[in-house]
Amino acid sequence: MPGTNLPRTLRKLVATQFSPKFRDVVAIAEDPMPQPGDGEILIKNRYVGINASDINVTAGRYGHQSKIKPPFDIGFEGLGEVVQASKNSPLPVGQAVMYFNHGAFSEYKVLKASRVFPIPSPSPQFLPFLVSGITASVSLDKVGEIKKGETVLITAAAGGTGIIAVQWAKLAGCHVIGTCSTDAKVEFLKKIGCDRPINYNRENLKEVLKNEYKNGVDVVYETIGGEVFDICVNSLAVKGRLIVIGFIEGYQTELGFKPSRTMATIPVRLLNKSSSIRGFFLEHFMSDIPRYVTKMIQLQQEGKLKTFVDMGENYEKGPFRGLESIADAVEYLYTKKSIGKIMVNIDVGQSSKL
Repeated sequence: MPGTNLPRTLRKLVATQFSPKFRDVVAIAEDPMPQPGDGEILIKNRYVGINASDINVTAGRYGHQSKIKPPFDIGFEGLGEVVQASKNSPLPVGQAVMYFNHGAFSEYKVLKASRVFPIPSPSPQFLPFLVSGITASVSLDKVGEIKKGETVLITAAAGGTGIIAVQWAKLAGCHVIGTCSTDAKVEFLKKIGCDRPINYNRENLKEVLKNEYKNGVDVVYETIGGEVFDICVNSLAVKGRLIVIGFIEGYQTELGFKPSRTMATIPVRLLNKSSSIRGFFLEHFMSDIPRYVTKMIQLQQEGKLKTFVDMGENYEKGPFRGLESIADAVEYLYTKKSIGKIMVNIDVGQSSKL
């Protein structure tokens, strides 16, 4: 079914070279408006999600990028509406959808209808269930193997994925510890059920875990890296599991991570506690995504799981509107000032902020 009043071209954000310096290497490009093929739909994006790994993509740190040459499309996730559909598409024009697919930083996106998730409305409140929500729920269940009664530590607990992780662990009947950077975030974490928020700028994380959790932590959801990773490894309980979600402290560096001071002694530390360090990379769990997205939306509709969106309304360079604001939004993620999932509303007129 053809769409009406569609422009002849679309604008998108591309990386012009490999570098972790996101703003310096991105640019807006223009392409002819694509036509959906067999089983495909054309989506007009309203919102796109910002992720810490957007910098890893521009830096070329993922294996599949070895065959890619700049300029290349960037962005992981988007939410919008179907504006054009092939004759055999199961989704009609006007259907609200969201998707997890490379190249989301674009005004329009063509995808197979089978690759998107229909949602009740084009509300930004659904987008946190994609990269952030799937990472939290699937990793805690499949890799962390959380169980009722266990103690779970969530680092960067007030961020986009941390907020879902806190709530997911609470829904599983766990005692949840959450690290954050401000007193305002401590109060926020209490409101979403976190049992022991820790503002690491006021309290010493190592000492809190040592004094208040003498038997250790059963599961750690670790996104920070560096010194925090080392503290978490040393704080594991017998048979404890640390899930490596990322190491955001090092993403902006050329190396991409901060070396662990305890790396040489990790085998001994793990052996003595029968504990383990487990990696999680979302693309290895693609078959789990549909079931978990459906479950999270159901829990949201039942009032058991909440999402929180931050479009930079309280940031000096916000609110984030248009493709031109994406670089601002990525930099905002690294200021540690955000609460919730950072997004950009790209369904707006053109401006120039790059």
